[in-house]
Amino acid sequence: MSDNNRVYNVLIVGVGGQGIILVSDVLARVAARYGYDVKKNEIHGMAQRGGSVSSHVRFGKNVNSPIIKQGDADVLISFEQMETIRYFPLLAEDGGVIVNDHKILPPAVFTGKQDYPSGIVDKIKERVPKTVLMDGIKLAEELGNPRVLNVIFLGALSNYLDIPEETYLEVLKEYLKPKLVEINLKAFAVGRALTAG
Repeated sequence: MSDNNRVYNVLIVGVGGQGIILVSDVLARVAARYGYDVKKNEIHGMAQRGGSVSSHVRFGKNVNSPIIKQGDADVLISFEQMETIRYFPLLAEDGGVIVNDHKILPPAVFTGKQDYPSGIVDKIKERVPKTVLMDGIKLAEELGNPRVLNVIFLGALSNYLDIPEETYLEVLKEYLKPKLVEINLKAFAVGRALTAG
């Protein structure tokens, strides 16, 4: 375990049904397994599927609050383009962004009352030039299971944090049902390879 006093702030956002809570649960368990003090908070949208969801995961030697303050998120993981923009105020000046190249139309857009904003990816890259843009859905489909999208993102995130890969693998093996372990370990490896180096 790192002996410094820094606190890591990871913000995971998207819409209901994308597996955000699973990723934050696994990340919290990984950090705790590695010896960090961990605090976690989730905010669910109005709808179980389709509403905005965010999860704050904070860990370090000593963490007092589960809430990431404005400008403190080290990494913003976003499963949907527009949600990235919504949560930009929480991102640190030098924070990293990993975003799914995917749009989910909110009800107001779907019903024609509003338009989905254009140029979102350009706006994200303007704010964070080193943004990692992933076609997560395609990657998950190539693995044969669209539900492993979230673990692909966990793998990508793992290179940003001071925790060894083995700790993630141990927790995934314990946390997931046995029949889901192999495909999720492959998904983790795919995501990790995308942000290696």
